[in-house]
Amino acid sequence: MILAVVLLLAIEVVRNSAVTALAAVHPETAARLWPGHPAVQISLAMAGIGASARERRPVDERSFAAIGEAAVKAPLAPEPFLVRGVQAELSGDLQAAGRAFFAAQWRDPRSLPAAYFLANHYLRLGDAYRGLQQTSLLARLSPGGTETAAPFVAAYAQDRSNWPMIRALFRSQPGMEDSVLSALSRDPRNTDAILAISDPEHRRPDSAWLATLLNSLVTAGQYSRARTIWSAVAETPAGPALLYDADFTSPQAPPPFNWSLASSAIGIAERQPGRRLHLIFYGNVDGLLASELVTLAPGAYRLRLQLVGAAVHPELMRWSIRCDGKAEPVSSAALDQVAARGWTFAIPGDCPAQWLELSGRSGDIAQQAEATLTRLRLERAGADA
Repeated sequence: MILAVVLLLAIEVVRNSAVTALAAVHPETAARLWPGHPAVQISLAMAGIGASARERRPVDERSFAAIGEAAVKAPLAPEPFLVRGVQAELSGDLQAAGRAFFAAQWRDPRSLPAAYFLANHYLRLGDAYRGLQQTSLLARLSPGGTETAAPFVAAYAQDRSNWPMIRALFRSQPGMEDSVLSALSRDPRNTDAILAISDPEHRRPDSAWLATLLNSLVTAGQYSRARTIWSAVAETPAGPALLYDADFTSPQAPPPFNWSLASSAIGIAERQPGRRLHLIFYGNVDGLLASELVTLAPGAYRLRLQLVGAAVHPELMRWSIRCDGKAEPVSSAALDQVAARGWTFAIPGDCPAQWLELSGRSGDIAQQAEATLTRLRLERAGADA
């Protein structure tokens, strides 16, 4: 069992560093020329450990024996000490593990695996200062840059007592912040951490982490918090409007509480001057042309709009309102019908957030549809108005 766990940890060494080195060295070929060379022994043994990890099988004891033999021949090679460190860590001897990882880094200060294991070792011990030092080194050494170090910092950020140190790390390594925020944003439970450690420069409407966090919060049903964060980061004006950017003049704020507009095999939806939305549905594939997440209270609502110019087959495009998390809409209406008479629909009580969607529906024979709409208005209807 211990060997199986060693195996899973050792794959990090292979995946992050050794695999790249082995691809350049071709140890199998080198072994035929000089099988007893310590570099060859280490490369073959590390490759064997990596293969065992991928196949989820125990590591061959001969791999460890070869690494031990190579350590005698090449005392400056870091790999044998990395393996010793992992073995010591799994046996519960953290002091011996730390000494082994430090010895590996002393032998090769640019060893990516040594920085990886030392960062993990120090953070496990609660040594924030040295843990973050190694994390910073890991980011500098890794071909993946900050992407490699981000999971360490993200895990560390889940403890609020570490937030000041992480903010200090970001000031010294500004390129790391976006990667860490993106890693944290996949879990809505990290929202407080994100808001606490991010600086204004990294709170932009186009920040990658914002889209991920909003999606995480929406998936978790935390609509109010998602909208509050969206509004604060996008600096949207506060107001009672039921539908954001109804006049199609505010592209800066991101989805989902602003329009998500298609540009794909389905068709094109694009804002135009004059507070207009231009639509082209190619007619080959059904799909969304425009959508926005709204949070309408239960009750009746009415959508109105005007079509500009001569529309082509507007009946192939339909509006619908769908409760988030549900597949079927609660109501729908063709675009031309909405333009002619308006569209009234009711939001049920168990529907805290809804998707207002404009989609294209293809027929038996592909037909292209095109329309330009303006003066879009969503209002309360009937007794709820």
